[in-house]
Amino acid sequence: MSASNTTYISSVVLTYWVVSISMVYLNKALMSGNLEAPLFVTWFQCIVTAVICWLAGKCGERAQRIRSAAYSKINQDDSMMLANNNSTTTSSPGENNNNTSSLSINGSSEPPKPSFFAQFPKAEYSFTVARKIFPLSIVFVGMISFNNLCLKWVEVSFYNVARALTIVFNVFFSRLLLGIPTSLRTMLCLSVVVMGFFIGSKGELNFSSRGTIAGVASSLFVSLNSIFTKKVLPAVDDNHWKLTWYNNINACFLFLPLIYYFEYDILKEHLDMELISGQFWSAMTIAGFFGFSIGIVTVLQIKATSPLSHNISGTAKAAVQSMMAFYIWGNEPTLLGVLGIFIVLGGSLLYTYVKMNENKMIAHSPPRRDVEMSQRSGA
Repeated sequence: MSASNTTYISSVVLTYWVVSISMVYLNKALMSGNLEAPLFVTWFQCIVTAVICWLAGKCGERAQRIRSAAYSKINQDDSMMLANNNSTTTSSPGENNNNTSSLSINGSSEPPKPSFFAQFPKAEYSFTVARKIFPLSIVFVGMISFNNLCLKWVEVSFYNVARALTIVFNVFFSRLLLGIPTSLRTMLCLSVVVMGFFIGSKGELNFSSRGTIAGVASSLFVSLNSIFTKKVLPAVDDNHWKLTWYNNINACFLFLPLIYYFEYDILKEHLDMELISGQFWSAMTIAGFFGFSIGIVTVLQIKATSPLSHNISGTAKAAVQSMMAFYIWGNEPTLLGVLGIFIVLGGSLLYTYVKMNENKMIAHSPPRRDVEMSQRSGA
């Protein structure tokens, strides 16, 4: 591996860590502020994400136009060079063939490298597509709402433990809804995670029942979100950025009745305080930007490394995030609390390793004998 490649990978991983940890800490600061309106905060972050998706879509359109224009110009130049070459009568036929071959090899008929924004599709809102996405959007609202409520009510050091049951629900719903079998090794990994969850809960000095329940609910909705995402992706041409756009637009509407019912009086009381503070709105906007950016840096890290390396990086980041919280937020550590954190993260990492090995075995396994026999009889 070259030094430049190592530097690039290190910068991508570092960016992922900075964005992810900053997003969690900034959201904790917003949720712990004087404005007790977590749904309103989450709603505004959805607006920021939707606006960024729209702007990115505009940049993507422009990038595609520039690339198409450059490609057309290259083709025109190549055609002119080929025409000039064919009109030359002074060279022999063999020389003409050599020149034509040289043009095919050296001529730049390939389109220019796409820009970063070329990956973003045009942000269009179709009610037909939105209706197909709507069930996922309901799950999405539950996921981000309970996630922020968990962050509001528990200590940052306990946050990863409170949301540790995501992979447990993943396996459960995969078996229940998709019929995917579960191996013994997977069950052992889940047992380690569940054990770490209870040990960490036991060791948490400022234990919050409602925060832990919110964390478990968040884990449940995260699992449902991944399953529903697979089902509705074809509705947006398997494009995750289109799905992000529709999800956040739908969420902006879904949050409104919830905000009115649960937080209207609170927002009314703070009209002359936080809601007119430039610092508050700046923090809200930056948090929304981080929420969008985490999707980008996650993709970049997976592309620069591998899915397994990404999970290892995420696990290490979660450990550093929890340890830093003891100092930054003044959370008092306990032996059981720290032990629970590392058992949960270790079990999650072990689960990732086991699942990737199982997927490799399935991918490289020979066809089943009964399938071969049925194919022969069919022939």
